[in-house]
Amino acid sequence: MNLSVTSSPDVLPASADQIRAEIILIAGATASGKSSLALSLASEITTAGRQACIINADSMQVYKEMQVLTARPSNEEVKKCPHELYGHVSAGDEYNVGRWLSEVQAAIANAKNAGQIPILVGGTGLYFKCLTEGIADIPDIPEDIRKAVRARHEEEGTQACHAALKQIDPKAYQRLEATDPQRVLRALEVYEATGRCLSDWQSDPVTPPITAPMLKILLTPSRDWLYARCDSRFEAMIADVALEEASAMAELGLSDTQPAMKALGLKELLALGNNEISLEEAQLAAQQATRRYAKRQMTWFRNQMISWNNISEQEYYNKTSNTLSNIIKVLDLV
Repeated sequence: MNLSVTSSPDVLPASADQIRAEIILIAGATASGKSSLALSLASEITTAGRQACIINADSMQVYKEMQVLTARPSNEEVKKCPHELYGHVSAGDEYNVGRWLSEVQAAIANAKNAGQIPILVGGTGLYFKCLTEGIADIPDIPEDIRKAVRARHEEEGTQACHAALKQIDPKAYQRLEATDPQRVLRALEVYEATGRCLSDWQSDPVTPPITAPMLKILLTPSRDWLYARCDSRFEAMIADVALEEASAMAELGLSDTQPAMKALGLKELLALGNNEISLEEAQLAAQQATRRYAKRQMTWFRNQMISWNNISEQEYYNKTSNTLSNIIKVLDLV
């Protein structure tokens, strides 16, 4: 399987924002090989006489309780290159894109001050979109309002909360799924706290928080290849400590609305722990959920990251050298 990009094999197309790029962004669906590429690139940068720092841009890999379940870089991989914003948040904490933006800007600044090239890696498209395009300046939600909205959710359920948006924020009602409690409750919280609907806030002009030249890379492997990776990776997670991590998460007693509870495979492993399904059923259901999630990610990336450099296939072990060399040239390191 050969590496190819949007223009011709093993060549990154040149454009104004890629000359002397200061920051590298690597996005892609779950199991597409983002972390592997980032580590290989960090090694290549070191060979060229510089240093790199890999910074997390994945909303699930921030949680310290789930290293295996979220496919966070292993301890051995972390030793090869500085890693930031991985496993630094408790699963019970409220973590969102606003907090990540604040932390990632500091991480980028620290890396640059240390003479390192920041490599941002992740599958959370919203993080990259807000970093490169900006985010609405919505005030912090007071804790009493947050608790009141969550109490309403506990009493009425997600469907009723979603229906409530129809009157106060019809655009959010149309855009959000009734099965997505995290975003539905966020829309209700914003309205209760500010008296203004979330859609109105999001329509305000915004300024990108980072304006430095960036090299934007999007991994877009073939669907069959990606699905096979999703399946085999979850099998490896089961063979590792995914069951133990799920058990530890169950002991925390978190609400289903907590962002950490959306980790792929966690729902199925919790059902297994409750003796509701068998191990085989849990594995098959989790693999299917992961494939569906990867498909949604790929659709989102294709629609939202049109200008990014697309690498259509990634060979992990012996055919990345040409692309890595071309990235080094774009960084003006040789």
